[in-house]
Amino acid sequence: MKNYKPVPLEQGNYYHIYNRGNNGIDIFYDTKSYFHFLKLYDRYISPIAETYAWCLLKNHFHILVYVKMDNEIDSSKFEYSSVERAKTINASNQFGYLFNAYTQAINKKFKRTGSLFETPFERKQISSDAYLKNLIYYIHNNPVHHGFIDKMNLYPWSSFETIISDKPTKLKRDVILDIYGSKSDFIEFHNINQNLSNLKELIIE
Repeated sequence: MKNYKPVPLEQGNYYHIYNRGNNGIDIFYDTKSYFHFLKLYDRYISPIAETYAWCLLKNHFHILVYVKMDNEIDSSKFEYSSVERAKTINASNQFGYLFNAYTQAINKKFKRTGSLFETPFERKQISSDAYLKNLIYYIHNNPVHHGFIDKMNLYPWSSFETIISDKPTKLKRDVILDIYGSKSDFIEFHNINQNLSNLKELIIE
């Protein structure tokens, strides 16, 4: 159990969100688990944040988000919690609702008890396009980094393929590609082994 009080997620800021299984345990048990997490993510997080990149691995995940301002939030699509309507819109609480809802589903399906995720979840604020550019690469390269696959486009549980496709998506695809210059620049950047030494303070492992 961590003994520090994390800073709240503030509107108008970009964050690298990370969480892992409690004591390193797996959080995704089968293919349906990944799909269910993404479904819950869309319910709880999409109304209050824009997603720029994500990657789900067996025992942890990485997500890059922009937390919306009040005037950017459509309250009619807002899922306050699984049981009651909150008085204020709080991004940190929304992630808590997501993790709680997913834990309840996994515990029920696999007949387990107790915590599934570490608490509190990790978050690091991003302050520049340069960091965004490198962090998106880092997130997509995570399965390669951990030895799950040889090429990031072969991994099914990340936003990489969605960004280079033309399929409808809630991801900020156009903004992401503009950060790199174009789709071809995005692909080229991801095909090169990037030096992330200047990203160490923003990488959460």
